[in-house]
Amino acid sequence: MRDLSEIRNEIDSVDAEIVALYEKRMRLAEQVAEYKIGTGKKVLDKEREKSKLDKIKTYATTEFTKCGVTELFEQIMAMSRKRQYQMLTEHGMIEKPGFDMVEKLPVAKAKIVFQGVEGAYTQVAMKRFFGENIDSMHVETWRDAMEAIRTGEADYAVLPMENSSAGIISENYDLLVEYGYSIVGEQIIQIDHCLLGIPEAELSDIRQVYSHPQALMQCSSFLEEHRTWENLASKNTAMAAKKIKEDGQKSEAAIANRLTADIYGLKILQENIQNNPNNSTRFIIVSKEKIYVKDAGKISIYFELPNESGSLYHALSHFIYNNINMNRIESRPIPKRNWEYRFFIDFDGNLKDSAVQNALRGLKEETATMSILGNY
Repeated sequence: MRDLSEIRNEIDSVDAEIVALYEKRMRLAEQVAEYKIGTGKKVLDKEREKSKLDKIKTYATTEFTKCGVTELFEQIMAMSRKRQYQMLTEHGMIEKPGFDMVEKLPVAKAKIVFQGVEGAYTQVAMKRFFGENIDSMHVETWRDAMEAIRTGEADYAVLPMENSSAGIISENYDLLVEYGYSIVGEQIIQIDHCLLGIPEAELSDIRQVYSHPQALMQCSSFLEEHRTWENLASKNTAMAAKKIKEDGQKSEAAIANRLTADIYGLKILQENIQNNPNNSTRFIIVSKEKIYVKDAGKISIYFELPNESGSLYHALSHFIYNNINMNRIESRPIPKRNWEYRFFIDFDGNLKDSAVQNALRGLKEETATMSILGNY
């Protein structure tokens, strides 16, 4: 049996040879890039790569090494493509993202729309982002808010996207894709849920509780302590509070915020009933205009992938190679296409950054479809 240190020394020697050959191959890839820059040829050539992988497998002597060299050379070719994308950027061959940079958002004469009624958390987020002295309107549904932008009734809409306890608001992800509007800002607010009733009510009187489904989820532990109560969904927490006020029944309560209690003259039966004491919701500001402020630091995109082994892995590798920090990834089923998914990604960066441009170019080339949702 050979000594372990001897074997390791030989491995070190082989590794050094592999590194030298890898660097040689990457220099050849740069020459390929120079040719493609001169001729306008696309970086990704799927047929060439497939043929190459089929040929490489014939060099291997076992099924295990055939699998291994296939994976190895898929990575080598992916890194070669990434270097070629980088060189295209270095040569000034930059694809414009279709967004215009602005010093600040044009909000002086803007009209903002939010879903719900007075006292909704969305209204709180709107005022936190835009300030108190704004021209605003409210609508019944999130789709109505998007429609208000489409018809020109509003310039900006405020939409909830994610709660730290209950997760994403999936409908709004789908609406972003459907309408093609841009995210131009975000606002995170602390969510403090209270149980509200009419002034004459006591906790012992309650039989029905109304609120938005997400709010009911966020207060599930409290509601579990009152299993005899019927939990009923409303389109919005403030709408639930308004209903309680209008019905005037001691047996009804709403889960909403403290501000809503003041607006509708309701009594706080119990406060801070959410499961997570640090419960927060992230809201986005959307606009029809493709703009971003010059100091924007977050980018949102979505893409669809071919149903092939490793396709998501290869897509995400563009962030790793370009040293980009990814903050979030979500998937949503693609309507009318069973078992196919659309991926939503948030990552750090600005559209004018070269690393971002490299990553976006690679993603556009190597996904079935890719779109920038906004830089904010």
